[in-house]
Amino acid sequence: MREITVAATQMPCVDNAADNLTRAIELVRRAASDGAQVILLQELFETPYFCKDQDPAFFDWAKPRDRNPTLETMSALAAELGVVLPISFFERAGNNHFNSLVVFDADGTDLGLYRKSHIPDGPGYQEKFYFTPGDTGFKVWETRAGTIGVGICWDQWFPEAARAMVLAGAEVLFYPTAIGSEPSDPDWDSSMHWRRVMQGHAGANIVPVLASNRIGEETGRSCSVTFYGSSFIADATGGIVAEASRDREEVLLATFDLEANRHLRRSWGLFRDRRTDLYGALSTLAGGGSTND
Repeated sequence: MREITVAATQMPCVDNAADNLTRAIELVRRAASDGAQVILLQELFETPYFCKDQDPAFFDWAKPRDRNPTLETMSALAAELGVVLPISFFERAGNNHFNSLVVFDADGTDLGLYRKSHIPDGPGYQEKFYFTPGDTGFKVWETRAGTIGVGICWDQWFPEAARAMVLAGAEVLFYPTAIGSEPSDPDWDSSMHWRRVMQGHAGANIVPVLASNRIGEETGRSCSVTFYGSSFIADATGGIVAEASRDREEVLLATFDLEANRHLRRSWGLFRDRRTDLYGALSTLAGGGSTND
């Protein structure tokens, strides 16, 4: 038996970055005190979700990875508590800006950088204005607690991303998130669709999946978004084992036997029976032949 205890968190974000960081640290400490070894915070937790509007002033919120005060604080916190922390941040790198994260191991070591691969664009979620598509490829990290894969928000809708991380050795998938109401269709609630897609990633790859979303209403110049929380942890069959409310700050925990999941992945045959010779269409945008066929 090789167990891992994981935590998903959710919280509101206010206009004061120091207050948001303090709240995030409190959630990490709470999860660690309950026995969590890997603790997930939500996407871009330092600030309100600024992508509701296209405003060049928000580029000033981005920071380089090196000598980043928040990352340095979280590295020290990981070492102090002996926990693994995937930390989302708004990265400035040269003339480009990325929606990025760094994974800190349980001794505070920086294990590497991931830049969000899939960048959404729509009312209330105008990320293409701010973020260059990531150039790191999908990443996994061998941590003290186990081998983990981490995608960022919109990445979680793509089965190819989840499969790529598990093929690379991920034993648990983590998705920091910022999603809520749709300004173009206020009556549409995507929360169950959002959840079921990731439950499918868990079941299709036989790995647990965690998602941490933010809560609260955030108002911009062009629209407001009410983030619906509903953070959750799914087991390796896709079953929900812990779920949060839509509007309360919470910490969720679950423990999994990684060795049992590994045996199930091997015996179930989902990776044995893959037909990579038939999947060529997945590497095209139009689904196979060229536009001249």
